[in-house]
Amino acid sequence: MAEPRRLKGHKATATCCIASRHRPGLVATSGEDGCVCWFDMRCKDVLFVMDLGSNNPISSLCFKQGNEDIIYVSSGNEVKCFDVHLADSWKPLESFNYNKEEINQIACNSKSSFLATADDGGDIKIIDIQQQCLYKTLRAGHTSICSSVQFLPWRPWEAITGGLDSKLIMWDFSKGRPCKVLDFGIHEVGSSGNMGQSLNPAFVHAIAVPEVDMVDKLDKICVAARGDGVVSVVNIESEIASIKSKSSLKPQKGSQSRSKGNVPSADTKSQDQVGRNNLHLDYILGGHTAAVSCVAFSMFGEKGKFILSGGNDKCIKVWEWAKYFNAGQTSHETDLRPLNINLSKKVNWLCTTPTDTENLVVCDTSKVVKVYTIT
Repeated sequence: MAEPRRLKGHKATATCCIASRHRPGLVATSGEDGCVCWFDMRCKDVLFVMDLGSNNPISSLCFKQGNEDIIYVSSGNEVKCFDVHLADSWKPLESFNYNKEEINQIACNSKSSFLATADDGGDIKIIDIQQQCLYKTLRAGHTSICSSVQFLPWRPWEAITGGLDSKLIMWDFSKGRPCKVLDFGIHEVGSSGNMGQSLNPAFVHAIAVPEVDMVDKLDKICVAARGDGVVSVVNIESEIASIKSKSSLKPQKGSQSRSKGNVPSADTKSQDQVGRNNLHLDYILGGHTAAVSCVAFSMFGEKGKFILSGGNDKCIKVWEWAKYFNAGQTSHETDLRPLNINLSKKVNWLCTTPTDTENLVVCDTSKVVKVYTIT
C-alpha cells in the first residue's frame, strides 16, 4: 500500500468525514476544533474552513440527500444546517435543538424529508426537515448510549439504530416504536463466535446501510461495527420476516394474555440473538483484534462490493463480503482474507469516494486526514 495523501486543515483531532456522491473528489471533514474542512482532491490545499465558532467538537456530518450544497453538522446537543455557497458568514440556515444529551450521529433520509439524531441518552429524534419541527422521539429502546442511526432507504418509514447496550434496533418511526430488537450480547449458539474476544462487550459503535442505488444489486442489509472486534452483516428483510412468523404463533383468544401498556408485544419487540443467516466477520477470518469503530460500503468501482471497517487495532479491513456467503462462514481460504491497511493510530471514522483513485478517506486520532487508493 502506497503512502497516503495527507489532508491538513484541522487544528485538533479529525472526527468525521463524508464524500460527495455527485462531485467526485469533494470531501468534507470535521474535528474537535469545531471546524469543517472542505477538500477537493484535484487541489493541493484545503478549499475552505467552516469555523462554527463554538470550539465544541463536531460529532457528525451528513449531506442533504439530493442537494449536496446543504450540509448538516452536529455539535453537542444541537444540529445546524449550512449552505456551502454562503461561505462569507457561515450563518446557519436552520438550527435544531431537540436532544437533551450529546448527539453522536445524524442521518438524512433518501427523500430529504427527515433528519435523525442519536444521542448519549439513548434517544433518537426524528426531525421533519420541511416543516422544521420535531416529528417523533424514539425512546425506551436503548438502555445506554445510542451511537448510530441510519434510515432504511427501501422502507420509507423505518430506521435502524445501534447502541452501547449491544443492541441493533429497527424502528417504525411513524409509530414511534421498535419493530425488531437484535441483541449482540446474547451469545449465538453454534456459531464460530468470537471466543478470543469474549471479554470485550459487543457494543454497536457504528452501522452502515446500502445507498438507494445499491439496494437493487445488494441484499437489503445492515453492517454493524462491534466492540468485540466483529463486523456483522445483518439481513434486514430476513429479520423482519421472522417477526411475521412469530406473530402466527401468538396465543389465541382466551389464552394467557401478554403485558399491556406502552411496551410492544413480544412478537414485535423481540430481543433475539442475531439469526444464523447473517454473516459475522471476526478475527478468525482475518478481522479486527480490537473494537471496530466504523464501517462503510465502497462507493468506487462496483458499488457495495466491499465493506470497509476501521478499528482500535490501528487497522482498516477491506472485505469482499459476498464471497463469505458463497464459501460459507467458516471458510479459512487465503483468498477470502480481507485486504489489510496498517495505520499508526486508531481509526475514528472513514468514508469512500466514487473515484478510481484516492477513494478511501480516513480520520484517525490525529488532526491530519489520510487518503488511500483501493484498487
